[in-house]
Amino acid sequence: MAASELYTKYARVWIPDSDEVWKSAELIKDYKPGDKVLQLRLEEGKELEYCLDPKTKELPPLRNPDILVGENDLTALSYLHEPAVLHNLKVRFIDSKLIYTYCGIVLVAINPYEQLPIYGEDIINAYSGQNMGDMDPHIFAVAEEAYKQMARDERNQSIIVSGESGAGKTVSAKYAMRYFATVSGSASEANVEEKVLASNPIMESIGNAKTTRNDNSSRFGKYIEIGFDKRYRIIGANMRTYLLEKSRVVFQAEEERNYHIFYQLCASAALPEFKSLRLGNANSFYYTKQGGSPVIDGVDDAKEMVNTRQACALLGISDTYQMGIFRILAGILHLGNVEFASRDSDSCTIPPKHEPLTIFCDLMGVDYEEMSHWLCHRKLATATETYIKPISKLHAINARDALAKHIYANLFNWIVDHVNKALHATVKQHSFIGVLDIYGFETFEINSFEQFCINYANEKLQQQFNMHVFKLEQEEYMKEEIPWTLIDFYDNQPCINLIEAKMGVLDLLDEECKMPKGSDDTWAQKLYNTHLNKCALFEKPRMSNKAFIIKHFADKVEYQCEGFLEKNKDTVYEEQIKVLKSSKFKLLPELFKDEEKVLSPTSATSSGRVPLSRTLVKPAKARPGQASKEHKKTVGHQFRNSLHLLMETLNATTPHYVRCIKPNDFKFPFTFDEKRAVQQLRACGVLETIRISAAGFPSRWTYQEFFSRYRVLMKQRDVLSDRKQTCKNVLEKLILDKDKYQFGKTKIFFRAGQVAYLEKIRADKLRAACIRIQKTIRGWLMRKKFVRMRKAAITIQRYVRGYQARCYATFLRRTRAAITIQKFQRMYVVRKRYQHMRDATIALQALLRGYMVRLKYQMMLREHKCIIIQKNVRGWLARVHYRRTLKAIVYLQCCYRRMMAKRELKKLKIEARSVERYKKLHIGLENKIMQLQRKIDEQNKEYKSLLEKMGNLEITYSTETEKLRSDVERLRMSEEEAKNATNRVISLQEEIAKLRKELQQTQSEKKTIEERADKYKHETEQLVSELKEQNTLLKTEKEELNRRIHDQAREITETMEKKLVEETKQLELDLNDERLRYQNLLNEFSRLEERYDDLKDEMNLMVSIPKPGHKRTDSTHSSNESEYTFSSEITEADDLPLRMEEPSEKKAPLDMSLFLKLQKRVTELEQEKQSLQDELDRKEEQALRAKAKEEERPPIRGAELEYESLKRQELESENKKLKNELNELQKALTETRSPEVTAPGAPAYRVLLDQLTSVSEELEVRKEEVLILRSQLVSQKEAIQPKNTMTDATILLEDVQKMKDKGEIAQAYIGLKETNRLLESQLQSQKKSHENELESLRGEIQSLKEENNRQQQLLAQNLQLPPEARIEASLQHEITRLTNENLDLMEQLEKQDKTVRKLKKQLKVLTKRIGELEEGQMENISPGQIIDEPIRPVNIPRKEKDFQGMLEYKKEDEQKLVKNLILELKPRGVAVNLIPGLPAYILFMCVRHADYLNDDQKVRSLLTSTINGIKKVLKKRGEDFETVSFWLSNTCRFLHCLKQYSGEEGFMKHNTPRQNEHCLTNFDLAEYRQVLSDLAIQIYQQLVRVLENILQPMIVSGMLEHETIQGVSGVKPTGLRKRTSSIADEGTYTLDSIIRQLNSFHSVMCQHGMDPELIKQVVKQMFYIIGAVTLNNLLLRKDMCSWSKGMQIRYNVSQLEEWLRDKNLMNSGAKETLEPLIQAAQLLQVKKKTDEDAEAICSMCNALTTAQIVKVLNLYTPVNEFEERVLVSFIRTIQMRLRDRKDSPQLLMDAKHIFPVTFPFNPSSLALETIQIPASLGLGFISRV
Repeated sequence: MAASELYTKYARVWIPDSDEVWKSAELIKDYKPGDKVLQLRLEEGKELEYCLDPKTKELPPLRNPDILVGENDLTALSYLHEPAVLHNLKVRFIDSKLIYTYCGIVLVAINPYEQLPIYGEDIINAYSGQNMGDMDPHIFAVAEEAYKQMARDERNQSIIVSGESGAGKTVSAKYAMRYFATVSGSASEANVEEKVLASNPIMESIGNAKTTRNDNSSRFGKYIEIGFDKRYRIIGANMRTYLLEKSRVVFQAEEERNYHIFYQLCASAALPEFKSLRLGNANSFYYTKQGGSPVIDGVDDAKEMVNTRQACALLGISDTYQMGIFRILAGILHLGNVEFASRDSDSCTIPPKHEPLTIFCDLMGVDYEEMSHWLCHRKLATATETYIKPISKLHAINARDALAKHIYANLFNWIVDHVNKALHATVKQHSFIGVLDIYGFETFEINSFEQFCINYANEKLQQQFNMHVFKLEQEEYMKEEIPWTLIDFYDNQPCINLIEAKMGVLDLLDEECKMPKGSDDTWAQKLYNTHLNKCALFEKPRMSNKAFIIKHFADKVEYQCEGFLEKNKDTVYEEQIKVLKSSKFKLLPELFKDEEKVLSPTSATSSGRVPLSRTLVKPAKARPGQASKEHKKTVGHQFRNSLHLLMETLNATTPHYVRCIKPNDFKFPFTFDEKRAVQQLRACGVLETIRISAAGFPSRWTYQEFFSRYRVLMKQRDVLSDRKQTCKNVLEKLILDKDKYQFGKTKIFFRAGQVAYLEKIRADKLRAACIRIQKTIRGWLMRKKFVRMRKAAITIQRYVRGYQARCYATFLRRTRAAITIQKFQRMYVVRKRYQHMRDATIALQALLRGYMVRLKYQMMLREHKCIIIQKNVRGWLARVHYRRTLKAIVYLQCCYRRMMAKRELKKLKIEARSVERYKKLHIGLENKIMQLQRKIDEQNKEYKSLLEKMGNLEITYSTETEKLRSDVERLRMSEEEAKNATNRVISLQEEIAKLRKELQQTQSEKKTIEERADKYKHETEQLVSELKEQNTLLKTEKEELNRRIHDQAREITETMEKKLVEETKQLELDLNDERLRYQNLLNEFSRLEERYDDLKDEMNLMVSIPKPGHKRTDSTHSSNESEYTFSSEITEADDLPLRMEEPSEKKAPLDMSLFLKLQKRVTELEQEKQSLQDELDRKEEQALRAKAKEEERPPIRGAELEYESLKRQELESENKKLKNELNELQKALTETRSPEVTAPGAPAYRVLLDQLTSVSEELEVRKEEVLILRSQLVSQKEAIQPKNTMTDATILLEDVQKMKDKGEIAQAYIGLKETNRLLESQLQSQKKSHENELESLRGEIQSLKEENNRQQQLLAQNLQLPPEARIEASLQHEITRLTNENLDLMEQLEKQDKTVRKLKKQLKVLTKRIGELEEGQMENISPGQIIDEPIRPVNIPRKEKDFQGMLEYKKEDEQKLVKNLILELKPRGVAVNLIPGLPAYILFMCVRHADYLNDDQKVRSLLTSTINGIKKVLKKRGEDFETVSFWLSNTCRFLHCLKQYSGEEGFMKHNTPRQNEHCLTNFDLAEYRQVLSDLAIQIYQQLVRVLENILQPMIVSGMLEHETIQGVSGVKPTGLRKRTSSIADEGTYTLDSIIRQLNSFHSVMCQHGMDPELIKQVVKQMFYIIGAVTLNNLLLRKDMCSWSKGMQIRYNVSQLEEWLRDKNLMNSGAKETLEPLIQAAQLLQVKKKTDEDAEAICSMCNALTTAQIVKVLNLYTPVNEFEERVLVSFIRTIQMRLRDRKDSPQLLMDAKHIFPVTFPFNPSSLALETIQIPASLGLGFISRV
């Protein structure tokens, strides 16, 4: 299309920039053809004019739509050019923290300079088996693709890792190797994959060093071929190295280091074994201190030394050789310190007894004088004579450095040789995967020979890369039948010819090296004369005659000629080498002895390499006399040859490319330098890949994907049933230029930019649709708003007008009312004022008149009563004085006592720390308050008495006043009479004067008394107020104490409840952990058992090849069918028929060396056992003597003795079995020997090694158990004579003597069974104890709650009662509590008495039975036959009950019963036609009949055969879900029947009386119940594995990829590596497929009658698998993290929840297992912008870890332009908020996790007597009883 259509307004382009390389800008004006300037606006808002090139008129590159930014594959970009690639890498690296990106077939890896959690085992498992395009880019995806193509195409693979120093090449190669080691495993027990990985620390220590660009830079190239067998398991590896940087040994630039191994040695110099090396600090050696940076931050060289030594040991380098290596390395360091003194300009000397040289000679084992001589001299040989010539100091130093480099190079070669030997494959190699870790293109300020070789190698690799990319493009076009036009691409063959062709740079260099006086200057002149002005790729610098420039594919490089010849010749004086070869130190001559045969340390055929199969390249045959010539080859010639061989190897394989990019030169984490990145992208060929892709049709869509994406651009009439024709019709309308696209068979091919154009049309169409929708909705909203506003305005007007009218009417009424109110109010005021004045006048008159009369009256009254007042007051004063004194004394006492009480109270407060103390204090405070209340009452009584006295005084005073009045009246009468008796006036006046004087005295005394009374009253009131305050304070303190008591009681209760809940949860977690560990142990045991059986079968098939004319039947071969826990419970008598029925198998003849090792081990154990046997015999003799004295004592521990004797008999029986097997092994060894079978790699050899290893590991444990058992037998005074008699007549006497004492091996052989049994019993007891403890804790909680409620009620009631009633109530409560406790103790005592009686009864029965057994043994069995007595390891007590409802069968029909009922039974027919669990009921009814017959052998045999039969059928049809489900259901039903009819009270609660009659009467099968429970656990785990294998392929497709809601998410453009399409094809799984499968599982389990609780557990496990797998894939797929995909997941999860509701399984816990997936889907859908959103996300995603939340946010990718990306600042906010959350750093969920299973008891209501046996089962030989 025309440029004017693309370069329109708002189009975004890239323009060159000096700082950022490329800068984004936006057009603010349409471009028109002919314009010379573009009007642009930068992102920061600045506007500029961009001038176009007047010659080319090339427009700036367009920017891709935002929806394509951040793609996993760079080829998915519509515009393929440098700025688009750079921007996409930067966005992924900086914003999304993604370091891997695809670029077609290349994986671009950017070094993050930070440890990332993306390389764990869970990530490896997630990528294993996945298609490369279905997961996010990763080094594991490349490794998986290589591994898959190797297996699928039967073709060798190569992974080529390249990049600059510090870009992460070595780490990437290391992770690829670790992936192969983890996924493929090892084909043998030698752990080859561990050895392959162990080679990395060794090679890094001797080949890596710190540079200015990288702390761990590989200074050599290596190609590691990892070999695989036919089953694609690792069997070995081989390493080839290239161009070791030897110059680093003697010189390091500033801030650089020598090779790591030297610093590791110096850091470990203090170790005792390194004392002889006489090392010191790294700064004390010249070869390690030149860089001035001996320490790397964060690296401990001493620890690295430990890792290096461990890796050497793992690879088989012995400690002697290790010390030899370290000795040579230390010698190199000391050699660097050798100094030379100049004699003259042409000669030098070494000081005598020079310490560094002395140490060097001692370490190397050479002569000091000879070495010092040849360090300062050299030998010159002419045609006739030989001269010894001294050399100058400079030449001596160079010769010393050359010797050090040569020694190190040979040591490096020797170590590589030994590593290859350790990794050498012992069996034939089928294919290999090569990992090439080689240096990238290098250019420095000064470039020398090393950079020349490196860039030469990169030219060859780039040529191979270009050809491979071109070839893949051509194959894609040919496959799609698209016309192929030749694409022009850069071919660097001219540059390669310039270097390696005849008369090329290397050829001229080799020629110059052969010249006697050749120099760098003459070589440079030859280069100028040969290539200057003749080759366009060769140039000469303007200012130099000693340099040349080559135009490489990446850049121009200027090489300095100085040093080229010396480095190419790599000369070292032969005399010095001869001195070293004569060393007494054995390792040193070994480094040089093969020097004549080896091409060089960098030779392609490095030592130890074995030509791998399927390699098309073969080395040429050596010719006579070639060795001497090869030795003289230059380094350049050798490197060219090795490079050619490498290219031939790579061309014979399928290559996979990893390009490592260094984001910055400062090693800052996640910092992107655009300039450095562009340089490397140009150098590593990524941009060339883009250019080749862009030259053709880079964008490719399938027809279905194109239709789904661009359906919006089609009209309804354009859509046809044929998708291909529909796409053609639409494209012809959208893109008129037909050259811009091509139609293939399955895909549409677009040229660069066309997808962006289609995206632009699609976005415009969607934008127009959005605008139309917005226009319509906004108009509708505005109209709706206008109508609502108009209606509101009318309503407001109506109400406002009505309000105004009401307000006016109110105003008129108020005005009229105001006038009326004023009239009446004014009248009232005047009348009120008049009435007030009149009343005041009358009141004044009355008051004045009354006052005058009262005044006169009071005067008379006072005078009259003075005498009476005096009399009474004086008496009262005396009494008051006494009382006051008494009260003052009492008050002082009170104050003192109060002070003492306060002190005591303070002490008590300090001491009071418990609730009881507070209660006591509370009681004391109540007493004190009562005392104070009593005191206050007494004082109130005294106060009342005083008031009464005062009242009496007043009454007396009034009476005296009356008397005075009468006296006054009498005086008046006397006054009237005085007229007649004047002579009496004088006496009366005197008397009145006297009375007045007394009255005044009385008044003064009264005043004094009143003052004192007032004072006392005030003091009394003050005292009362103080007492009240104290009372209030005490009440407050009492309330505070009560409150504290209540709070503390509540806190204690809450704490106890919380603690109890936590302890309960912890107990439940511990129980689940124990159950999980136990079930994992059972699972592992089952796996090992199956593996053992498989290996045994395989061994029998492989080694049982009969010789011609002779066949041997081994009658002593024992069956391994019952190798499970109960195998030791089968007696040899029962086992004998099975042995006879088995087909005879010929024992495998085994390697005699192995037998000798085994016999040596047995001989070592004989001595230990013999000493133990002697001690046991001595103890048993003592026990016999002691028993004779104590025969009258009754047996105390009969039951335990019986159990332990049976256990010992069981051990001895197993001992005998294994002795027989060992005898058979010995016979096989002595009779036949086949080298093919007994070879070290043979299966029989490996099986026996496994058995010997397991025997050795468990031997010590078994010996301890035997010793403990025997010591217990001795302590019980039981004389049990050990019997080790062997009755096999075919074994020689000396063999009998040897095998007699090998019981320890037999005991070790049964270790796994014994361990299982012990674990079972321990777990069962622990489970019971946990359950009992849980129940007791719950009971205690309930009792505490009830007690707390009672206490609170009682306290509330007591507070309302008076003190006396409180005491009575508390006493009554205490009596009630003690009574209840007494009753509880009595109940417990009764239970214990009942238990004691029951145990006594059992003890009597057991004692009686032991006596009967002992008598029967003594009567019927001879001493020599005791060992063959049938063993009863299970103690089965008899029960005396009735029997009925049984099935009888003959003992010989047992195998037929198992065959018809178990082995050949078809689950489908039984599930459909018969009652669920019918086989379990039939088997139990047979067990009941054997119990009725009291035949313990029959019971044991039937149960053992049943269990073995179930295991056989599950092994045979273990991948069939119906079979596994059927037998899980029947096993559980059989287990429930054994419990229901066991006779134990706990299992008989739900039984009917008839069912109780059917209980077992003679045997207790509790131990077999445990065995069946373990079998059920194994079946359950197998069921989970089966359903996991069925569901695994469906989950990702159905839950993630398929669009359940059509049209929600569109398909984004994809790159070269196509992802799985979300469009449902015929073979694609959908959510309906998953639900149908779930329905199938559920219906099958229901048909089989599986317990509902067990079904819930299975469903929970299924949902966990679905959730874990879905979430793990979501976290590893960037294209799945979008808003629309979150909606799809939410919908899918809701459908699963609906399924749970339909099946009534919501309470199964299955929904909770989907919670992480639900929260991840919600995280994709929620808003992700503000801090409130961050807070909501943190609170919502509590089931996701921090790593998972951050990963989802980083991966979130918009599918449409209308979605927005998550800002980096928002992700950092989330990380800050979640930094305190303590959760697992693991990113992925463990999809292999299996929840521990439980089997709750589920009794059956089915009566046994009603069960009918159908004839279809073929059980006619069974009869009902």
